[in-house]
Amino acid sequence: MGSVAVAATDGMLHFELAMAYEVFGSQAVRQWYEISVCGDRPVRAGRFGIEPDRGLDQLVQADTVIVPALADVDRDPPNDLVDAVRAAHEAGARVASLCTGAFALAAAGLLDGKRATTHWAHTDALAARFPQIEVDADVLYVDNGTVLTSAGKAAAMDLCLHMVRSDHGSAIANQVARNLVVPPHRAGGQAQFVPTPVPAKENHPLTELFPWVLERLGEPLTVADMARQANLSSRHLGRHFRSATGTTPLQWLLTQRIRRAQELLETTNNSVDVIAAATGMGTAATLRRHFNRTVGVPPDAYRRTFRT
Repeated sequence: MGSVAVAATDGMLHFELAMAYEVFGSQAVRQWYEISVCGDRPVRAGRFGIEPDRGLDQLVQADTVIVPALADVDRDPPNDLVDAVRAAHEAGARVASLCTGAFALAAAGLLDGKRATTHWAHTDALAARFPQIEVDADVLYVDNGTVLTSAGKAAAMDLCLHMVRSDHGSAIANQVARNLVVPPHRAGGQAQFVPTPVPAKENHPLTELFPWVLERLGEPLTVADMARQANLSSRHLGRHFRSATGTTPLQWLLTQRIRRAQELLETTNNSVDVIAAATGMGTAATLRRHFNRTVGVPPDAYRRTFRT
């Protein structure tokens, strides 16, 4: 994955474009990556002007192609960008989109039948325009091997560091992260979730329920328990949960328990058995099963990776 080409066209956002250049142009990886910016003309990225090194047609020569965010997702991506990205992938390039750059990959057909993500504010639009894509609004990035997508803004850093880690290992990726003064991303392949929304209205039926549940994660809570606390029927509780969080009460509860387990694995020396009890999972075997399925790595591996 020696040559990295960052695509540049008018209407891209400078933040993600600059972030990719900083990661793959970092002094820590210069001996492995040759990075260039490819565009057919001088480009305006927000308030900034960019002079590309090569034309878009040179994307086909790269080992890795990065497509930064597009400012206006309501407009079709430029045809020359879509064609160049498709040609690069057909030639064997690894293609990654940052934030709303996923719309360009989708237009090129690279995401058909695949799982993908983009900025949470635009996941519905991506799913509506490209129903053949399995859009995941929760994760920070998705790695399909030769096609990768990231969620919005700073999640682009997670994906870029993940690619460095995949190419050259954790030590090099961590060195890049230290140079850029950002935390190293946790082990690639694990699911990283954005915060679950909590109703802001004081009179919302779930406003007082959420903190009540979070204080009792170690207890064997049921939907009936939560419904009783919220003074709702189980059916109405489910409706309010779906509206406020996009998920069911039990799935939300499981997510909170997994997050608490992550915190305890990161910050304590407690055994997996103790953490399982503290998070309401009951046994270490139950925690390992749910943790591995949700996060993508076993609890012990998660703890070792984080502390490393």
